[in-house]
Amino acid sequence: MTIPVRSASRHHKRPRGEGQWALGYREPLNKNEELKKNDDGLNVRQRIIDIYSKRGFDSIDPADLRGRFRWYGLYTQRRPGIDGGKTAVLEPEELDDRYFMLRIRIDGGRLTVDQLRTIADVSRRYARGTADITDRQNIQLHWVEIESVPAIWEALERVGLDTTEACGDTPRVIIGCALAGIDADETIDATPQIVDIRDRYIGDKAFSNLPRKFKTAVSGCPAHCTVHEINDVAFVGVVNEDGERGYDLWVGGGLSTNPMLAKRLGVFVAPERVHEVWAGVAGIFRDYGYRRLRHRARLKFLVNDWGVERFREVLEREYLGYALPEGPPPAPPRGGRRDHVGVHRQKDGNFYVGFAPRAGRLDADKLDLIADIAERHGSHRVRTTTEQKMVILDIAPDKVDGVVAELEAADLPVHPSTFRRGTMACTGIEFCKLAIVETKATASRLIDELERRLPGFAEPLTINVNGCPNSCARIQTADIGLKGQLVIDEEGRQVEGFQIHLGGSLGVDSGFGRKVRGLKTTAKALPDYVERVVRNYEKQRHEGETFAEWVQRADEADLR
Repeated sequence: MTIPVRSASRHHKRPRGEGQWALGYREPLNKNEELKKNDDGLNVRQRIIDIYSKRGFDSIDPADLRGRFRWYGLYTQRRPGIDGGKTAVLEPEELDDRYFMLRIRIDGGRLTVDQLRTIADVSRRYARGTADITDRQNIQLHWVEIESVPAIWEALERVGLDTTEACGDTPRVIIGCALAGIDADETIDATPQIVDIRDRYIGDKAFSNLPRKFKTAVSGCPAHCTVHEINDVAFVGVVNEDGERGYDLWVGGGLSTNPMLAKRLGVFVAPERVHEVWAGVAGIFRDYGYRRLRHRARLKFLVNDWGVERFREVLEREYLGYALPEGPPPAPPRGGRRDHVGVHRQKDGNFYVGFAPRAGRLDADKLDLIADIAERHGSHRVRTTTEQKMVILDIAPDKVDGVVAELEAADLPVHPSTFRRGTMACTGIEFCKLAIVETKATASRLIDELERRLPGFAEPLTINVNGCPNSCARIQTADIGLKGQLVIDEEGRQVEGFQIHLGGSLGVDSGFGRKVRGLKTTAKALPDYVERVVRNYEKQRHEGETFAEWVQRADEADLR
């Protein structure tokens, strides 16, 4: 009898598909993909208006509550009293409160005084006065009831604001420079391109079912304030060899638990082509992005696997139908910080005034006050920044001192300490169902302690406080990045604390923070730790050496 010959590769598993639509994997591979296939997330708006707002929280379909609501910026809050140790243990319905976080989409951080007042009014009427600026220029409200959502939408839409695709597997807010159109040194005013992308594609069902979130930055800021290195797609202002102003294209950046820096495609994108190129990159993510595993459903994994040459080839051949010209890299970021805090001259001779709320936390009264201060001094335009700060534009020279004095009196410093200026925090356990520790109050206490203990320290220093490993507050790119977790204190008790990342940075020498084995602190001991490591930096730094540079050469003992 003849024995059949078997392939030598019989023991090797056939590679599993990644759920890429373009390769024929159209069947839902997990609950998230099934939810989106069953009904587009954008369709939930009408159910909120017609059914849920009238019948109340208990009438909400769970697939809408924990899924499609995100397409309109709605997340259930964390139920009060559930400690961080329960975050990964309890089922979603056990963590859910009957209230929502509502994220207001603010593309480019652009607000009028009237819009700011409307947000304040909505916050006071429907959100217990809450208002937090995010690191993507949005404003988030809390304690929102489902019954109030249609009225909130009506109020926001009357002044040109909305919450469409503020969350969900969608193109999130398009971040831009707060000084677009007014900075004398900007490479290009990106406002028209931001508006163009938004008007053409946000709310378009062609892009409402992406594998996961899709983050965009478009800017000509000389300080590179839109952190293009960690966006899914970024257009960075450049001038080509012919003197034409346009954009350098970056793709595949992102942080979370597997951080990656974006990669340059090496092309020049003319301003009028930006929306086409954006749609092409978003289309690649939609069609070729990985959908099988949720933790790999970001563009960065595709870019990492393909490489920039293949990505560019597919973009040009399959989505654009034309080749993009070669282009120069962006100029290095100008010296100084990226946050636009302080008083600075605009190109029209007026001034802008940037100020620093505490880790992005404001409230309805503060928003109203900011609007009043701006209007009283002749301004009708304010901006949010990617560092959880705000800017008032168009202040005449003789009005600057008055604006500064009123902001400073309201605990909105224009000339803040390094610690007030450089500290960011995510939402944390107060409202977030993913969080393990508290963040906003911890960050505020840390600022106060460091200002008291180190009053003369003036070097730039960023401290980013995150309530879980997901890096909403960009822990890997901070001088001191704090990742929330439960730790054991000196008495053997499990308490709130942080794993510490040191020396992350973006810019000329972009890189992720150094992790030192076992380097953790309790929340209570956090001020002691930061004081200790900052003093070591002060003692050992060379002339002109940044904190991140010092960390790379410092002895491990000096980082503890």
